[in-house]
Formats: sequence, structure tokens, C-alpha cells
Amino acid sequence: MAVPPVPTSGDRPALSRRTARRILAPLALAQFICSFAGSNMNVMITDISEDLDTSVQGVQTAITVFLLVMAALMIPGGKLTDRYGRKRCLVTGLAVYGVGALLSAAAPGLGVLILGNSILEGVGTALLIPPVYILITLLFTEVTSRARAFGAVMAFGGIGAAAGPLIGGLITSALSWRAAFVFQALVVALIIVLCRHAEDPLPADPARVLDTGGAVLSAVGLILLVMGILATDDNGRLSAALLLAGGLVLAWFFRRTVVQERSGREPLLSLSLFRNRVSNLALVTQHLQWLLLMGVSFTVAAYLQVVRDYDAIRTGVVFTAATLGLLASSLGAERFAKRREQRTLVMVGFAVSVCGIGVLVGMADGTTSAWAFTPGLLMIGLGLGVMLTPSVNVVQSSFGEDRQGEISSLSRSVSNLGSSVGTAVAGTILVADPAFGAYAAAMIVLGVVGLGGLGTAALLPRERGAPARTRG
Repeated sequence: MAVPPVPTSGDRPALSRRTARRILAPLALAQFICSFAGSNMNVMITDISEDLDTSVQGVQTAITVFLLVMAALMIPGGKLTDRYGRKRCLVTGLAVYGVGALLSAAAPGLGVLILGNSILEGVGTALLIPPVYILITLLFTEVTSRARAFGAVMAFGGIGAAAGPLIGGLITSALSWRAAFVFQALVVALIIVLCRHAEDPLPADPARVLDTGGAVLSAVGLILLVMGILATDDNGRLSAALLLAGGLVLAWFFRRTVVQERSGREPLLSLSLFRNRVSNLALVTQHLQWLLLMGVSFTVAAYLQVVRDYDAIRTGVVFTAATLGLLASSLGAERFAKRREQRTLVMVGFAVSVCGIGVLVGMADGTTSAWAFTPGLLMIGLGLGVMLTPSVNVVQSSFGEDRQGEISSLSRSVSNLGSSVGTAVAGTILVADPAFGAYAAAMIVLGVVGLGGLGTAALLPRERGAPARTRG
């Protein structure tokens, strides 16, 4: 019997506006809650450390491990979507995440918090995020509708990261830090209910084999690298050993992948993905964008609480500026995409963010007013909102439907690795000497990273048939 052809994007009719909204709602909320989890603990540093009798560095480790688990398992998570189906992986990931949130809420100590928040929520996120981006790419086939969909999801993701400190601060001040994890579990339950409207446009392929050895090697390599960064301020030799070990394990992973491809076996991650120069450059910009976002979030939140002695709610209110900026610019993604090249949007985003970092350093010195942080955070929010969507769109659109599982997981892994590196680097500098000098040093490092992102974006090629510049 002949096997019916797999439908392509050209075979599927465009979604109606109502159907699009019903599908986008759970996908956007899923990205929101995962981004929220990565930043809301920043304002709970003092409360959690006192309640669980641990240190600021212990809480930083929990935050970083959560982001690292996501990055390390995102590629295997993406491969599982091909084998088991996108919707099934989405719902399973949500369920694992919800269990982790509830366990974190009841944590009696740092160990259980790491198990619930860092491990289970990290694993759940690695399962649920790749399907979000794959489904958008497969279901929204027109350039403008896809830009609108990615804009909505990235807006919710950015808002989750930027508003995480505010929402977490409000919940912590009104109830406790534990209630913030209960809030996450309730949102996850809502997403599962809304997911009943989502349909998988492609059938699952049970014949697809997961490269378990490659998954272990890639995860171990990434974990060793980030743990090496975390160990910098405690033990230089240990840090160097971890970084070297991580590099060697990743080299082993890539060598193993080459051998598998030459022998005709399917590796965890095809190296052919890295032969697309445009996608490679856009992946670097994604990595640096999330490194900036999470690095700035952790640095400012830790400085305000440890040095300025702000409570969770005051710290969260300061971040309202970043949330508003990111929301305003993210929601204009579709309009921007029609009028400007995606390369231009990414360059503008990095330029504005770097200027915002300069303002954060300049205005924070010599004043005790919390309002001194709002102009810089507003600029960073505006800059990130402008460039998050075009970077993702460039990466996803560089490959066909048959590669969406791989590129989506790689894209999210690169972004989450940026988040974990940003938190680790900024935290390492700040925890070593929690004073204004260390705060300024961490922000300057992040500013240099932003300049690197600007330079990378400038290397992106100009688009053929680029949108004409229009007035208004």
C-alpha cells in the first residue's frame, strides 16, 4: 500500500484569525511561564536564602542549574517531538513542569528546591518549548502571519523574563516565595486545558531513533562549561579543569557526530545545520540577546537586594520599566517586519540595549533613588523587544519543515545556554564583591557582549526583496 505524502505548508490553508488566537494562546503562555521561571527567583534571593538557611550563591546555583538543564536537554527534547509528536511532548513537558513547581513550593531545603525547580522544571521546559516553535513554523505559513505569531510568543517570553521580578516580588511580599511556585503550577494547568485546541499538523514517526549517547555527551559538556564559569570566584584551578573538561566532552560529541553521519546513522544533531551561514549568525544573536536579558536581570536584582537592601516588591517594581519597554516593542513585531529588514531590527535592538546598559551604570552611581534604574531598564526592554522576534524568524525560516524539530531545539538550546551563561557570569562577578564596583564591572561586561551582538548582526546579509521603508 502506498504511503500518503506528508502535507507541506503549501497544502495547508491559512488559519482563520479566531483559530490562530486559540492556538497561539497556550503556546504564548507556555513560553511566558518558562521565561518567568528563569527570572522570578531573582527577587526572592534574600527570602529563599533565609527560609532555607542557604546563601545567595546557593540560590544563584539553583537559578543557573535550571537554565542549564533547559539548554542541555533542549536538543534531545526537540528530537523527541519527531518520534512522539509535537502535541504529546508539549503536554508531557507541561505535566513534568507542574510537578516540579509544586515540589519547589513545598521544598524544606535547597536540595529539594534544586530537584523541583532546577531539574524537573528544567526537564519539563526542554520537552515543551521545542513544540511551541515547531507548531508556529508549521501552522503559520505566511511571512506576516508567522512574524505576528513569533512576535506574540516572544513578547510573552520577554514579558515573562522581564516581569518575572515584579510578579514574583508581588507574590512574595503578599504571601511568600512558595506561592510563586504555586502560581506557576496554576498557569501550567490552564495551558494544559487550552492545549485541547492545538492540533499536530504532522504525524509522529515512531521509527525515529534518539541518539542517547550524543544526548549524554552534549548535556555533560554544556554542564561542565557553565559549572566552570560558576566556580571561577571560588577556585581558579577547579574552574579551569571544568572548562577544559567541558570543551573536551563537546569535542568528543562533535567527532562522534561526524562518524555517525559518515556511516549513515542519524545523530542527535546534524552538523549540516551549521552550514547555513545566515542561521549561524542569527543563532549567535539569539544567544547574546538572552545572555544580556538574564545577565542584566540577575545583576540589577542582586545588587538592589544585597547592596541596597531592597525587598522583593521594591525590586520587582523597578523592573516594570523593562517589562513595559519589551511589551511595547515586541507587540510591534509584525509592523516592524513589514517596514524594516530583520538585520536592521537586530542591529537597532543591540544598539539600544547597549545604550541602556550605559545609562544603568551612569545613573546608579551616587544616588539612592530606585528611579535611577528605570531609564536604562526601559531602553534595554525596548531593544530586546525589537530584536528577539527577527532573530528567531531568521533561524526558523532558514530550514524546511523536515528540519524544524532539529533547528527549533538547537535555537532554544542556544538561547537558554545564553541565559545560563549570563546569570553565571554576572553572578560570579557580583557575588565575589557585592558593591557598586562589582555591579559596574558586571554591567560593563554585558555591554561588551551587546557590542559583540551588534557586530554579529551587521554580518547578516541584506534580504532580497526587503520591505520598503515607509512613513508613519
